[in-house]
Amino acid sequence: MRTPAHAVVLGGGLAGTLAAVALSSHMDKVTIVERHHLPDGPGTRRGVPQARHAHLMWSGGARAIESLLPGTIRRWIAAGGRQIGVPSGLVSLTAQGWLRRGPRMQFIIICSRDLLDWVVRKEVLANDRITLAPPGRAVALLGSPARVTGVRVCDEVSGQEAELQADFVVDATGRSSQAGQWLVNLGLTAPAEKTVDSGLTYATRIFHAPKGTPADFPLINVQADHLAARPGQTATLIPIENRRWLVTLSGTRGGEPPTDASHFVDFARGVRHPIVGDLIVRAHPDSPVYSTHSTANRRRYFERLQHWPDGFVVLGDAVATYNPIYGHGMSVAARSAVALHHGLARHGMHTGAARRIQRAIAGTAEGAWSTATSQDVLYPQAIGAPPTMATRLLQRYVDRLVKTASDRPAAAAAFYGVFALSKPMAQLVSPKAALATLLGPTRPALSAPPLSDELLFFARPSSSSE
Repeated sequence: MRTPAHAVVLGGGLAGTLAAVALSSHMDKVTIVERHHLPDGPGTRRGVPQARHAHLMWSGGARAIESLLPGTIRRWIAAGGRQIGVPSGLVSLTAQGWLRRGPRMQFIIICSRDLLDWVVRKEVLANDRITLAPPGRAVALLGSPARVTGVRVCDEVSGQEAELQADFVVDATGRSSQAGQWLVNLGLTAPAEKTVDSGLTYATRIFHAPKGTPADFPLINVQADHLAARPGQTATLIPIENRRWLVTLSGTRGGEPPTDASHFVDFARGVRHPIVGDLIVRAHPDSPVYSTHSTANRRRYFERLQHWPDGFVVLGDAVATYNPIYGHGMSVAARSAVALHHGLARHGMHTGAARRIQRAIAGTAEGAWSTATSQDVLYPQAIGAPPTMATRLLQRYVDRLVKTASDRPAAAAAFYGVFALSKPMAQLVSPKAALATLLGPTRPALSAPPLSDELLFFARPSSSSE
């Protein structure tokens, strides 16, 4: 009789829960080991301070989750989230100017991170094959250099350690992952790492939307200009559930946003366009200002190791983290969970399967990594290797493509498809996109945000009679 297959997932965040559902199609039992207590509803989760800030689920990530958990998009919307079209529901000032709003090509799911995680977590934990273990912290891998056979877990309450045997282990513990050291302790080699750090700081505050704002209020984003020789500063307004606005400000080294409420609006008005600051003047604050500095781009190249043990895979932020301003982390985690599912379906538990899956996971990170690092390294005092000549040429091409995207559908389809992680990076240089980029835009750039008079009303100073 066949012994039931057991998998262990380390980490109960979005990456971990998606990895668990991917594994549940191939294993008899999946155990999630999470260090902190997970809330029963859309509440704050300990150990994830970045959850308070702006998060986007791009269509590439949403479709990946939908393939693992059919009906998730519908459940997000039923719980209060929104699905907005891109570029139809997006008001964005790029380094090349305001993007024109047009027919939907991609989409974004917008809501609080707490709500987004909870909808997925609730569905995953309803799976009979998936079990959430008592709060615990993985301290070591079990096994040999050839194969991982489980993990040693420390109970967060008692402090006692116990061995948890498994046929397959997935590390989804995020930025704080100890996978490199665990591999060394098994007699293997730690992966090479690369960091690109612009010194970005985030500051976020939630507001109640002013009375009368329409339910389809767009997402508004004033980006930094990576071409200018000054710190990059941004302001983003995301309409979330319960008629609230989540507003995140950011600034690279030397241009950090304030951490106190008294200067929050002034900073928002002082970025490249004051629209976000003008809007929140009339909004009622619903939270203090939350700040974080954990925004460096960091990548661990597990896929390049000469030897890799069977039965072990690393994914999500444990592999790569990105400047959150691009909103790619969750979508990459979703796509890496799909890579795990497809890899197990194709290779099973055979020798070398985990290594092939790890390489596939690395592929899902490539586009987001290139997008973030090629721009972040250009800001003053950024830490990281300077861009190569090839990278600079590609960045100049992409800058022109973005400028052209407002006018030429071929350039727009390539840009939005790649940025939404729905299309491969190669789409940027497809014949149609390249020709459109070569021809360039047909109209002058917009001089003001593409907002209707109805919406601009909310950015005007309120009078005493209102």
